[in-house]
Amino acid sequence: MALILAGSGPLDRDGNMKGQSLNISRDLAALVTAQGWGSLRFDKRGVGASGGDYLSTGFFDELSDIEAAYDWLATEAGASDIFAIGHSIGATFAVGLAGTRDLSGVVALALNAKLGEETSTWQAMQMKDTLLPKPLNLLLALVGTDLVKQQRKTLNRLKATTGDVARIRLAWVNARWMREFMAYDPVPALKKVVVPMLAITGSKDVQVDPSDLQVVAEYVPTAETQLIPDADHILRHEPAEVSNPRLYRKQATKPFHPRIPEVLDGWLNART
Repeated sequence: MALILAGSGPLDRDGNMKGQSLNISRDLAALVTAQGWGSLRFDKRGVGASGGDYLSTGFFDELSDIEAAYDWLATEAGASDIFAIGHSIGATFAVGLAGTRDLSGVVALALNAKLGEETSTWQAMQMKDTLLPKPLNLLLALVGTDLVKQQRKTLNRLKATTGDVARIRLAWVNARWMREFMAYDPVPALKKVVVPMLAITGSKDVQVDPSDLQVVAEYVPTAETQLIPDADHILRHEPAEVSNPRLYRKQATKPFHPRIPEVLDGWLNART
């Protein structure tokens, strides 16, 4: 049985949010179903058919919800041999779940292995030339600033907040979630993983440092790590020299990079 864990943001069971349909969770479910596996995926708190409020939900609240999903599978559904398959922050939660529940294995797709704040800064460095339209990047350069500096200001403002929700740059954001994420170090959780683990990251991922796979290999003796050439953060083939997150919706119309199902299928089949 696969427990599928989505990335960051107010994502539904398919891995989609308003204005962005990537269908990563849906496609992962289809992949494991084709191999004869059952799966569970769910709308995040305050999203879709789930109750509660998304913006006031913290990082550790999300982990608690995931633990509840596991507990339901293990008790109410009577499932055994539960594997957590997570993408992006869902991969972080999958690793965390391995330290609190009796998983049979972990699949971590685009796993961050740095302090959350360090990853946020790394992301800005990678995306500074692609995330914003060229005219806006030029304007920022003319006034002596750039995306990296703006990101640092935003992170500092978030760190200074005390409530669950804050208004940052005219938008309400889940401030507590961000504070907890920025302070979260994945390494202690990685050290607790004793079950089989597969970690996959694309070489053109601009949201998770591909070199974090080396950290996984260092701290998890049971881990198999795979760097997929020319795969981006949403696990699609990226023909351009640099991945552009502004084009994710177009990328999402393509199937997974062919190496993703090949590696994942082989790893899962070896454990059935």
